[in-house]
Amino acid sequence: MAIFDSYESLQILEALGETLYMTGVSLLFAVIIGIIMGIILFITQDKGLYPNKIIHTILDWLINILRAIPFIILLILVMPLAKILTGSILGASAALPSLILSSAPFYARMSMIALNEVDKGVIEAAKAMGANNITIIFKFLLPEAKSALVSGIALMAISLIGYTAMAGAIGAGGLGDLAYTYGFTRQNYLILYLATALVVVIVFIIQFIGDYLVKRIDKR
Repeated sequence: MAIFDSYESLQILEALGETLYMTGVSLLFAVIIGIIMGIILFITQDKGLYPNKIIHTILDWLINILRAIPFIILLILVMPLAKILTGSILGASAALPSLILSSAPFYARMSMIALNEVDKGVIEAAKAMGANNITIIFKFLLPEAKSALVSGIALMAISLIGYTAMAGAIGAGGLGDLAYTYGFTRQNYLILYLATALVVVIVFIIQFIGDYLVKRIDKR
């Protein structure tokens, strides 16, 4: 006898797909936006490659403000933007703006920290070889910081899994919606526990891949 009927199996697969979709798309955009913001923060700080107190201060405040807003509140605040971009405030795509806005500043801060941890001797050596600032950033700093950057991506991906679960609870779909709508409210605890187990499995897989890549990259 099957544990789940065909309808429930379809709902589970659909929820899993939505969670992976929300996590993957938001992770991609958050990494791109975050690393750009992180590089700007790094190069505009005091003794940076392009010191600029005004740009650094404004960007630093913006990142701090976005990071300070709880995700569930940010999700509500961004609903008008989500409706403009996707035509709805419900569904996996509608949750993407909130997920990106919550994770990009997080990765920006981690990127800046990773770049600051690079031995300053690397910059001095690059300058001694006649490298310009752009070359220093892309040929020296980022390669030296890549293990920390990859580790940050894995950590952010795990955080995004949790965010998608919260978004799902208010209509974004995914495993969070499955756990709440089909599990908790209908007292179908098998669905509830399965959704939870799937989230845990995804987190473990992401952590395993992240640790593996960091070990392969980090030659120290």
